[in-house]
Amino acid sequence: MEEAILNNIDSNKFACIAARILDDKLAKNIAVLNISSVSSLADYFVICSADSTTQVKALTNNTKERIKKLFKRFPSGEENDLKNRWNLLDYGDVVIHIMQKEERENYAIEKFWSHAFSISQEVWLEQSKEYSEYEQ
Repeated sequence: MEEAILNNIDSNKFACIAARILDDKLAKNIAVLNISSVSSLADYFVICSADSTTQVKALTNNTKERIKKLFKRFPSGEENDLKNRWNLLDYGDVVIHIMQKEERENYAIEKFWSHAFSISQEVWLEQSKEYSEYEQ
């Protein structure tokens, strides 16, 4: 799907599509957390692991480009550590964390947000299937 017809998708769908974009580029251990009932920071966190600093950077750049192409949306904020060990893309309602495995284990975001509702991989894959680059 080259251009998304719906530019105003809800935050749940957007988070699922972000997870799919990361999955298509081999991000690991993807988690989608609905934090809307426990925080005003965002509605969803999408968190994934990468094997190297090069992969963190590549996943960050690919995710930004795919979201821009599909929805003409740009992150309202970006945070990149100098070593590309943890990059963050803030889309307001959805915040995407792309982390090297060691950083993810050290900072344990999912444990900190354990009271948030986790969306299963089966659900986010189903809700985003039309946005896959590989399944049609």
